[in-house]
Amino acid sequence: MRKYLILIGLFFCVIINAQNPLFIPPSLTGTTFNLNIQNGVTQFYPSINTPTYGINGPLLGPTLIVNKGDIVTMNVTNSLTGNGNATTMHWHGMHVPAMDDGGPHQLILQNTTWSPSFEIKNDAATFWYHPHGAGKTDLHVSKGLAGMIIVKDAAEAALTLPRTYGIDDFPIIVQTKSFDVLNQIAISTQYDTVVMVNGTIAPFLNAPAQVVRLRLLNGSSGRTFMFGFSNNMNFQLIANDGGLLDTALTLNRILLSNGERAEILVDLSALLNSSVLLMNYGTEIPLGIMGADSVGNATYQILDYYNNPLNGSDYKVMNIVVGAQTSNPVTTIPTSLVPFTPWSLASATINRNFVLDTLTEGFTMPQPAEGPFGINRKFFAMDSINEVVYLNDIETWTIINSTLVAHPFHVHDVQFYLVDINGAPVPNYEHGKKDVVLVMPGDTVRFITKFEDFADDSVPYMYHCHILHHEDDGMMGSFLVLDTNGTSVREYISNALVSVYPNPSDDIWNVNGKSDTKIVNAVLYNAFGEVVVELPIEQHLNSFSIKINNQNLSKGFYILKIDGTENIVTVKLIKN
Repeated sequence: MRKYLILIGLFFCVIINAQNPLFIPPSLTGTTFNLNIQNGVTQFYPSINTPTYGINGPLLGPTLIVNKGDIVTMNVTNSLTGNGNATTMHWHGMHVPAMDDGGPHQLILQNTTWSPSFEIKNDAATFWYHPHGAGKTDLHVSKGLAGMIIVKDAAEAALTLPRTYGIDDFPIIVQTKSFDVLNQIAISTQYDTVVMVNGTIAPFLNAPAQVVRLRLLNGSSGRTFMFGFSNNMNFQLIANDGGLLDTALTLNRILLSNGERAEILVDLSALLNSSVLLMNYGTEIPLGIMGADSVGNATYQILDYYNNPLNGSDYKVMNIVVGAQTSNPVTTIPTSLVPFTPWSLASATINRNFVLDTLTEGFTMPQPAEGPFGINRKFFAMDSINEVVYLNDIETWTIINSTLVAHPFHVHDVQFYLVDINGAPVPNYEHGKKDVVLVMPGDTVRFITKFEDFADDSVPYMYHCHILHHEDDGMMGSFLVLDTNGTSVREYISNALVSVYPNPSDDIWNVNGKSDTKIVNAVLYNAFGEVVVELPIEQHLNSFSIKINNQNLSKGFYILKIDGTENIVTVKLIKN
């Protein structure tokens, strides 16, 4: 242990003393995005090679810039090597069909390409993309698989805001990582002592002496940040998870938990030829939050939590070096932004309760600060649907935290508006559309949302804690959105239309498809990417059929991969 702590101390000294130019991920625009998930090597420290994962590069991924109303195609190829490296890619915060959401049920096997197409329905905002595989989210994100998504729309374009990417509008992906004695990235430890922005340790950003826009994303596996500036200057919060607020809010601190985003405007006009630090004020983080001085109580603690020098400490995240203005600077900050109207409580037809607990099935004496954690006394199971909601319903969800640690609660598919916290009004900075809310120990949080546009009778969405090892350990549930009219979105991939009946099933799946190319083979995989069986195909003119007897298969989710001469189709199958 002493050797480990000395190594951590050396890393911490490097963080404090080194200065490295901030890496700005390249941006991609258009409607077709080719994203290659690949192995890489990154030198976080001079002459030390660390194996990493990246998207179109060795670490992290490009920033995807899209427009509301566009129909986009994401060609995601899994080129990872090594055994068992099937993965997924989730569009965090995006309102897309369940089959395109990239949760654990949309498995991308090694050496295959997943190509979801969907309309951009979200308002202008900052989103991100990252893997969401069952049990592997922390590993894949920590090793580098994450990127930012920027959505633009007409309402945002009408405002005088900084929006030139990398010049006055900056992606700021903040993460902490842990390294072992072999300089490998470690996961599920309390030694995340290395702070990075966009994969850069101890970065400096050259910024112009004018109003700049920082798109803050907490991409860490488990740490919450209290952001502010070293001179305590004010900044204006203009957007959170789901888009712009109605008015700019003046703050000098912003708390961001895992997966949350905040767009802030910072006026650097008075700081020409000087610098200011973006800080984490850990001494101000409320107790119970990962990153605070203390989590738990006198009886229940998190193992090794107090050995991490970042916990409860103030430290710099990034140095901002202020230089000359651009040729067309933004020098004012709009006060009025984009109005929004939350749904009324009277319009909600259902309330659901979700208890974040440690009284999980199979554990008689769980640890209420360290877990294992569940939701409503259950762990996540690939073969279970926890909730069923109905298309166009407005619901309130009540989240009750009965544990000793704060949990960032994230819902796929929808954005929501917070209603109250412990029955009291919501703070101003929590107004607007959100998809993550940090629920403090002992607190009860209520939000309202509407399930619009997409229904699917077999493919679920997720809700879960966004502390990644909590999610991987099972603090997650699934929900189906059903259409009471009996219609749902069908799955189009490449040039094939595939239907399965019945699905779920406990005896036979009948697979029928239309294709303008020849089908070469069909293989059934289990949820871990292992081959179950190669299947015979009945080929017809412009169509095909496959009959699968599943009576001898275990309950759970399976992936049917159908190879054509010009396309690949993947279908999710459920065995009851």
